[in-house]
Amino acid sequence: MKVLILAGGFGTRISEESQFKPKPMVELGGMPILLHIIKLYAHYGLNEFIICAGYKQHVIKEYFANYFLHTSDITYDFTKGQNDMIVHRNNSERWKVTVVDTGLNTMTGGRVKRVREYVGNNPFMLTYGDGVSDVNIKKLLEFHKSHGKMITMSSYNAGQRFGVLDIDENGKIREFREKTQGDGNQINIGFMVCQPEFFNYIDGDDTVLEKKPLETAAKMGELMAYKHDGFWQCMDTVREKEQLEKMWANGQAPWKVWED
Repeated sequence: MKVLILAGGFGTRISEESQFKPKPMVELGGMPILLHIIKLYAHYGLNEFIICAGYKQHVIKEYFANYFLHTSDITYDFTKGQNDMIVHRNNSERWKVTVVDTGLNTMTGGRVKRVREYVGNNPFMLTYGDGVSDVNIKKLLEFHKSHGKMITMSSYNAGQRFGVLDIDENGKIREFREKTQGDGNQINIGFMVCQPEFFNYIDGDDTVLEKKPLETAAKMGELMAYKHDGFWQCMDTVREKEQLEKMWANGQAPWKVWED
């Protein structure tokens, strides 16, 4: 199953970093947060990724083009009058990463629509490129297969900052909307599983994923919630980045479920 990662936004709330690179390429613990997300999925055996890039998309492409340089020891040998490069302790991963330029100003839904040809007529996973979590991907997939609906969205209790999911006792999402003062705390954290027919509910570049497509799926009874009770944190601001960096430095990063 392929994993789509949304990585094309401007990241204006963390502009101190994103003025130089896409937000998913902002480093956490010495590597882009995008890699933290990829390593989570790879830990559960999912190794094929489609990066929905946009703003400064060349930075993502260049990073993976030079992945050996970022992760291995290199000797540059000029003694023979030429530039020989020897790679030591090759730490390359068994991943397949497709980086797609989905447009500079394309909305989240439009970015998903633009990579349809790379997904084919198969179920796929979809998440955001700016948050870390210890979501159990294996259990998430099992839950998705158990109910037979079109979409499963991971939800989390994170206070009143984000949009709200109205979920019934069976886990079915009845409504997907912006928060109001009297709302509960379950919010969308991404880590979605989608059937391929979901593409049919996305109109084009101007479509916001969290609006018409997901709202329509909810009204159809085709949007289910996988309630995550572990750890999740987005990295929208410098303060949030500093908090995550501190957890990583102290060896207290709950989202690091993979082995080094």
